[in-house]
Amino acid sequence: MDDGSQQVEAALRSALVNAPGADVADRLSSLVVRGAAATLILDGAGLTAAERDALETEARAQAGAHPEIDEVRVAVMAQRTARRIIAVGSGKGGVGKSTLTANLAVALKRRGHKVGVVDGDIYGPSQPTLLKSSGAKPVAKGEKLQPVKGVLDIPMLSIGHIVAPGKALAWRGPMAAGALGQLIEADWGDVETLLVDLPPGTGDVQLTMVQKFKPAGAVIVSTPQDLALIDAARAGQLFETAGVPVIGLVENMAGYQCPHCGETSDPFGQGGVEAIAERLELPFMGRVPLTLDIRKASDAGAPPAAGDSDAGAAFMPIADRLADWLQREVR
Repeated sequence: MDDGSQQVEAALRSALVNAPGADVADRLSSLVVRGAAATLILDGAGLTAAERDALETEARAQAGAHPEIDEVRVAVMAQRTARRIIAVGSGKGGVGKSTLTANLAVALKRRGHKVGVVDGDIYGPSQPTLLKSSGAKPVAKGEKLQPVKGVLDIPMLSIGHIVAPGKALAWRGPMAAGALGQLIEADWGDVETLLVDLPPGTGDVQLTMVQKFKPAGAVIVSTPQDLALIDAARAGQLFETAGVPVIGLVENMAGYQCPHCGETSDPFGQGGVEAIAERLELPFMGRVPLTLDIRKASDAGAPPAAGDSDAGAAFMPIADRLADWLQREVR
């Protein structure tokens, strides 16, 4: 480097340090000046895609303002986020899997986790309602979708954000699996744990998930009755066959307390999920009761786990067990 370039580089470095806000100087990893060209390498670790773009724009403006600089090259380097995919599945529809996914996401977010949600139920998306993002439209940047924000600013994507409300999708399996891939491969920024709400069953969408994206683990949801348990066992076998560890089983709609007399009944049975978890030698993560409060809150896009009600409290131990598993098992 000639003396002139050294002097310009020193002057430019000083100008960056003294610039308002000093964001560029704080993130500056390398600065090289060759003639009238300046090359800056910035540390973008921990920044979202939008924040990295803003940092690059500011660096170009600050460096380009120097009278000796005609060309500015900027590279923002960010470590790839170690993202863990957790599949939430069931063998049967109508067991409350989507409600559990939404509330797990909210509970984890309240505990400081960087969590996102993919609504993988291509034919019956419900996360836009559950996490109150109906009407939001994701935009594409390059070849990647940008997630929208739901409750507590949780980033999320659903086919319900893309197609017209109420439109029936007549897609064959490969098309549905391809749509799931686009959602998972979106620009998730600093999200570390991505919960994927799978459709019920063991079809193309589920196979794409376990084969292409290999979740770190899976949570299986079932109601206590025998028919649901049979299908839940099949879902567990799918994950285990693919080498995806089953984190545990959750029993949903486990008991109903009459709001008038206070008596508790079990319209779907009792303890069936815990019993099958023991038989399959899998962890039992907890129970969620059948309550009107959970139903009303879910329809309103206000997940109970976002508050401190009795309804929300049911989800907290399950979220804690998932968080413990992530900390213990995933490296």
